[in-house]
Amino acid sequence: MIQTDSLLDFFIETRIYTETLCKPLAIEDYVVQPIIDVSPPKWHLGHTTWFFEEFILKPHVENYKIFDEDFSFVFNSYYETLGKRVVRADRGNLSRPSVQKVYDYRHYVTAAMKDFFVKNQNQELDDLLEIGIHHEKQHQELLLTDIKFILGNNPLLPVYSEDIEEHPVEQHQQEWITIEEGIYEIGHNSESFCYDNELGRHKVYIHPFEISNTLIKNSEYIAFIAAGGYEKFELWHAEGWDWVNTNQIKSPLYWYMIDNEWHYYSFNGLQKVNPNAPVTHISYFEAFAFAQWRGHRLPTEFEWEVAQEYFTWGKRWEWTESAYLPYPNYSKADGALGEYNGKFMVNQKVLRGGSIATSKKHTRSTYRNFFQTNLRWQYTGLRLVK
Repeated sequence: MIQTDSLLDFFIETRIYTETLCKPLAIEDYVVQPIIDVSPPKWHLGHTTWFFEEFILKPHVENYKIFDEDFSFVFNSYYETLGKRVVRADRGNLSRPSVQKVYDYRHYVTAAMKDFFVKNQNQELDDLLEIGIHHEKQHQELLLTDIKFILGNNPLLPVYSEDIEEHPVEQHQQEWITIEEGIYEIGHNSESFCYDNELGRHKVYIHPFEISNTLIKNSEYIAFIAAGGYEKFELWHAEGWDWVNTNQIKSPLYWYMIDNEWHYYSFNGLQKVNPNAPVTHISYFEAFAFAQWRGHRLPTEFEWEVAQEYFTWGKRWEWTESAYLPYPNYSKADGALGEYNGKFMVNQKVLRGGSIATSKKHTRSTYRNFFQTNLRWQYTGLRLVK
């Protein structure tokens, strides 16, 4: 457990970084919501602030004065326990409160949190603060990828920043790592922070397998496209094949064919696809189909966790073949925090690792991200197993 003084510094550092991510935005960018999965930047700024006000300040600070009575309705995300909220698809209709008022809200709550934690220290409060910090870090990743989707669907494909390297190249040669069969322990096993879905450390039996030490590159994925991968029904799940045809999917998200060359939109604007960079913004359906085409498969999340010490990871969230399910003896927290992970354990696939959008000091080898099989706006890629 982090000491309270350094935890408070961690909190302040986290709050500042969220606002730093928004600095390149024009005021008009803050309210855009192109699809239901993408929330406007202004909403992220408010929601991460509401979390601290709702879970820490309101129940623990005597005579705490709420910044605005309407903000719980506006910035609650999915916590049924905490009352009514704006429908998710309507977040882009919130032209009010103004961006300035949301920033005023952030600064008001941040100041109240600093004042409170300077004077109050106990394990329960520290635990709440720590989960609030990591909740905001989760939203930093969502904020960055939501900003990319907002700007990437602007017909002008504007530049967000020249400073982000979205497409790092792995410098080592591809090799297959052999993992022997056996019984392995899975799950979080230290005093450091984790989410409840990582707990319930348990043993699994794993058959022998080989896993690639590199992610699939754009050049490999271009070969899949050129070979007709999006036209061969036998490579796809039935649901995936329906998704491809219904949505006319022919390439990863943000890819464009211009003058017979593949380009993609990035934070640096439109540029040619780097053949040596790991592919990203693909769905589970596409990852599965590619693996089928290559005659291999995706790793289970348990295989990934056992093997991860033998390869580098963290630049792409990696699709696994595992359904998002509870570990043995999993139990949800009491109250609203119990809604954080458990109620989403259905119709989702586990992603492992992290991405270039993941904030520092947030991911770890036992981290279990999860998304629906058709979603692509996160930095999702794949690693093969045979």
